[in-house]
Amino acid sequence: MEEQEKQEALRQAVLDKHTKVCICKVVSRAAIKKAIADGAKSFEDVKKATGAGTGSCKGTRCKHTIEELLKEYK
Repeated sequence: MEEQEKQEALRQAVLDKHTKVCICKVVSRAAIKKAIADGAKSFEDVKKATGAGTGSCKGTRCKHTIEELLKEYK
């Protein structure tokens, strides 16, 4: 891996860690991506694995983003 690719991968990892997908439960994009990598195939699977979508809004804020991540990282 070239130096520029390493820097981009590190930058993305930092952004994923600090970007909150579920604001109510403070679940990061990194946690969502890890759940998907560990076998989550649906919003319900991610919800069970991370707690995202179980906050006061019941997923109305984060469900769309989680579903997009599921499409992207399957």
